Amino acid sequence: MIIIIDFGSQTAHLISRRIRELGQTVMVVEPEDAIERIKEQNPQGIIFSGGPASVYGKNSPTVDKQIFEMRIPILGICYGQQLIAHILDGKVSPGKIKEYGPAVVTIEKDSPLFENTAKEFNVWMSHGDEVKKAPGGFKIVAHTKTIPVAAISNEKKKIYAIQFHPEVIHTQFGQTLLGNFLKICGIEPKRQEIDSVFIEGLIDNIRQSLGNEKAICALSGGVDSSVAALLVHKAIGENLTCFYIDSGLMREGETDLLKEVFKENYDMRIEVIDAEDEFLDVLRGVIDPEKKRKKIGETFIRVFEKEAKKLGAKFLVQGTIYPDVIESQGSKHSEKIKSHHNVGGLPEDMEFTLVEPLRTFYKDEVRLIGQILGMPESITKRQPFPGPGLAVRIVGEVNKDNLKILRKADAIVREEIENFGFTNNLWQAFAVFTGIKTTGVRGDQRVYGETIAIRAIEAKDAMSADFAKLPWGLLQRISNRIVTEVPDVNRVVYDISTKPPATMEWE
Repeated sequence: MIIIIDFGSQTAHLISRRIRELGQTVMVVEPEDAIERIKEQNPQGIIFSGGPASVYGKNSPTVDKQIFEMRIPILGICYGQQLIAHILDGKVSPGKIKEYGPAVVTIEKDSPLFENTAKEFNVWMSHGDEVKKAPGGFKIVAHTKTIPVAAISNEKKKIYAIQFHPEVIHTQFGQTLLGNFLKICGIEPKRQEIDSVFIEGLIDNIRQSLGNEKAICALSGGVDSSVAALLVHKAIGENLTCFYIDSGLMREGETDLLKEVFKENYDMRIEVIDAEDEFLDVLRGVIDPEKKRKKIGETFIRVFEKEAKKLGAKFLVQGTIYPDVIESQGSKHSEKIKSHHNVGGLPEDMEFTLVEPLRTFYKDEVRLIGQILGMPESITKRQPFPGPGLAVRIVGEVNKDNLKILRKADAIVREEIENFGFTNNLWQAFAVFTGIKTTGVRGDQRVYGETIAIRAIEAKDAMSADFAKLPWGLLQRISNRIVTEVPDVNRVVYDISTKPPATMEWE
């Protein structure tokens, strides 16, 4: 057993996933409950997660100092490192440079935590404060170009702390480092994979939870909702009815693809509901992205409630995955980044009991589950598409004119990347209607047209991401086609932001 103390990190659950992948049972606990849970569970190791707070902030989360005398190995990550230094009389202060994204760490001294890693390697940072002085009894193990104290350790007490995030895929040797911590805890790491036996267990849990009750599923055609629907279908068969709501916010060809894939491959009850007018009505004049998400979430539910009454369904199946949950403030000390329509956007007076069989999984795990279930690649390899659809790829008001412009531009982006053979290299690639008008020239005449942004990103689990280095020739081809084939657009820009500090979507 490894206990993770969650100080509000966006990646606290991702740490648990990484430890689980190394064959260990994990329990995530709140700081206020940590000592009690540790005494109950007698874990072999403790991990302090990161978090959005400052150790000097009012009401910032902390733990009792006695935790350091319990003779259990501890690893602090980001805020976890700062908290260890702060409690043990080191020094923490705001960094001269706030770091969000890649950095290079240099190992200064030998440490069992860094066995089988390089002396220098790439890591992922997300912090404002930093440790300026290590506590007594600790040695400085590593530094970066901007941070003198990037890692510290007290070998005698087996307390280790690092400023960077080993759990995110962009940190080299991250899993090696976590495996080394398990070895320090007296545990031999072993890889644990999702397999057919594991999936049968998921299906059996759903079957026992739902019994003979009827359920409806919010099916979008994306990988998350599709895999969730198939799991529940295998559990309760004809008691599941899937509704695809055509909100008018979908990409070009989306509805046709869904009909083709699900009617040909599965004997599932699927109904398509045309609700474009309802969604555009509630979005009229709405600019704020949070209001968009909440209005879309509520409209989805109201449409489902109306259809569910006809069937007598008590359960609503959704393809919620963990990044949706954590961005919608999934733990006590975390910050809300954005409300996902299937998490933070749900109305409180909903008439359903939610069924979310994928709530604790990440996108790559969901894809694997789909593959094992035999789903076609047209679904399992689909790039993620947000629940609120194109509404959160339009900065400003959502209306038919802006949707028409964005659909055309987005189709060109995806088509050219597919033609170039680059689609499977990317997590997502899409167009954004920026709401910014700029001056251009067409046929020697001045025009005042729209600006389209291209977003193409590389990631594995959606908790961190890097922008894709698309070939210039490909970008030029996309730009030329958009300004030629979409008359309302006269400028195309490329988004080169990482996550963090940006998110995948613009809104």
